[in-house]
Amino acid sequence: MAAATLPPVQAPPLETSTGTPARKRFTRQDVERMDAAGVFEGQRYELIDGDLIDKMGQKPPHPFSIHLIFDWLAGFLGTSRVRAQSPIEAAAADQERCLPEPDIAALVERKADYRKRHPRGDELLLIVEVSDSTVAFDLSRKLTLYAKAGVREYWVLDLTRRILIVHRQPEGSLYRITQVFNETDSVSLEGRTETLKVSDIL
Repeated sequence: MAAATLPPVQAPPLETSTGTPARKRFTRQDVERMDAAGVFEGQRYELIDGDLIDKMGQKPPHPFSIHLIFDWLAGFLGTSRVRAQSPIEAAAADQERCLPEPDIAALVERKADYRKRHPRGDELLLIVEVSDSTVAFDLSRKLTLYAKAGVREYWVLDLTRRILIVHRQPEGSLYRITQVFNETDSVSLEGRTETLKVSDIL
């Protein structure tokens, strides 16, 4: 996904004693207050490590691939168990400064409780991020965030290299299994028989 840090809402910070500009890190409470005040009207963002990541300005292949993945998952899970660009809860240690909004999230089951809260990572079958300019970020900080949250599978669709990188079996801040699928390969969710050809979502 095309992403950039949103410009700070406050005045530019003073430099620190080391000469490096001070960095304003937001909490979820900060963001909720600013959102309620209309600061982000018309904008889409996610909160990662206290930074507001801009999710606007996607190039056409990005939303196109998101819809293709959504359609494939909905075909056997149903539309009620597949979410596109909706927040999920990070692990407890990350929740104060993180509210990720993955491109696709597939639920283990639909719960009435989600009217009051976002799904937790351990309540998800799969998260998918569609990446072009943010591949390094999606394969580092996002990977750590999702593994710590207990997300069973994490897929990164690299539009530039035309590959799908699949991570399975979270353990701490990493995944025990990482596999790379080329566009001629087929993939399925762990334990499921429904297959997807990578070229069909590119």
